[in-house]
Amino acid sequence: MQITETLGLLLALSFVISLLALTILIWAIANKQVHTPDADDARTIFEPGEGADTDAPNDPHHFNAARAGIDASSSSVVMWLIAAAVFWLIYGSLHGLAASLELHLPDLMSGTAQMTFGRMRTVHLNSVAYGWASQGGLAAVCWILPRIFRTELRMTGLLKTGIVLWNIGLAAGVFAIANGWTDGLEWLEIPWQIDIVLAAGAACFVAPLIATAKHRNVHHIYVSGWYFLAAVLWFPVLFVIANIPGVHHGVEQATMNWWYAHNVLGLWLTPLGVGAAYYFIPKIIGKPVYSYALSLVGFWALALFYSQVGIHHLIGGPVPTWLVTLSVVHSVMMFVPVIAVAINQHVTVAANLWALKESIPLRFISFGAVMYTLASFQGSIEALRSVNTITHFTHYTVAHAHLGAYAFVSLVLMGVIYQVVPRATGKYWPFPRMIAWHFWLNVIGFAIYFFSLTIGGVLQGLAQLDATKPFADSVTLLKPYLEGRSLGGGLMTLGHVLLVINLIAIGFAKKTRETETENMVAAE
Repeated sequence: MQITETLGLLLALSFVISLLALTILIWAIANKQVHTPDADDARTIFEPGEGADTDAPNDPHHFNAARAGIDASSSSVVMWLIAAAVFWLIYGSLHGLAASLELHLPDLMSGTAQMTFGRMRTVHLNSVAYGWASQGGLAAVCWILPRIFRTELRMTGLLKTGIVLWNIGLAAGVFAIANGWTDGLEWLEIPWQIDIVLAAGAACFVAPLIATAKHRNVHHIYVSGWYFLAAVLWFPVLFVIANIPGVHHGVEQATMNWWYAHNVLGLWLTPLGVGAAYYFIPKIIGKPVYSYALSLVGFWALALFYSQVGIHHLIGGPVPTWLVTLSVVHSVMMFVPVIAVAINQHVTVAANLWALKESIPLRFISFGAVMYTLASFQGSIEALRSVNTITHFTHYTVAHAHLGAYAFVSLVLMGVIYQVVPRATGKYWPFPRMIAWHFWLNVIGFAIYFFSLTIGGVLQGLAQLDATKPFADSVTLLKPYLEGRSLGGGLMTLGHVLLVINLIAIGFAKKTRETETENMVAAE
């Protein structure tokens, strides 16, 4: 199939329809033509009488006998997912650190094909994207959905089958990549034969989560449920379409590649992170989000405008100009949902800054939420041709990708783990101070990583555009910035090791109590 004017017209028409739909939605909300979520809907995550005070040690209003049964139905699945996710986080981090070192110490691991940069970096990407972030996000989904629907998690046996299949497929995939067998497309390196196992694993998640939603005991679906259910439906469609062998070729294959890669971030990982933050920020603080009606606009704007964003990665490539322009316009439109989410989440936290001092999980989640805003703004600006001309094909893009996938998604998921594990196991964190160390190692390490690659990437791009300089100059000038990348990556990896130590220790700890209190949340 080739990209024709007819296909282009249809894609442009989809943007016009999306814009029209968003306009009608805003008009309908302003004129009360549709049911607009209000403050009462925002309080559906709280028990009766809850939602005005923090989750204080002597006021365990979060505990509810009925919900305790709900948590019991999901706790084993959640812990399976968290254990698998953290394993891939460590595995992927070590490969990412090794790949980073090879950029300024090229002879460090030479002589073995499996240890070359191309394979180590690809193993890192697939491990953290499909192993860590996907399973960590699903852990949040399996914990939160039953709570906001006030029903037990359904078909847990099928969910555990899905976890096993997904990890077998992923292990086979990274083994294949390390040994040189790949499909050769970024984010789609795992051979399609192995992708069948992954697709079967993913399918095992859809039916239980839909069944849980079907048996909900609440009239209103809280905003986290919108993001989670949409993501669970979007990702299988993306994954299957992108991995069908023999369908996509040439320029059209490149277009499909970036359509898929960017949508994995925007229509899979982003809804998982935003949905988790929408639940835990008000839940930990004990107060509803600032403007619940705005969450409706944020969700639908993401759904309507994100799907064509990825093509801006092909600026300057052999693709039709209208296609790239359409993607640039979609990218700029992403300011709408991001501002909506930012107002809701950041204002809620800003009005309750005291809570950041009391809850370290909230620090992780709030920090991640702020990074979502910054990553999205940066992404929209980066899509502009004038900026993309300098930053494309440089380490600036790597820094931006980690701002979204790591500082946003991963930090939110780490906060979720620290909040959920004590409640799922009934145990205290053995080393609460280690959690604070983890937070600061990640924040400081990421800051060093991000600013090193951002500054180095801009200088690299300017050097590449300077026709009076040899190309080698754009490489050698990067060395100190690449060393900064490794230093930051090393600190981030050390933080992950502290998470593993705490998780292993809590696994061997004795069960301490049956109810949840603030003491289960790490506090200084």
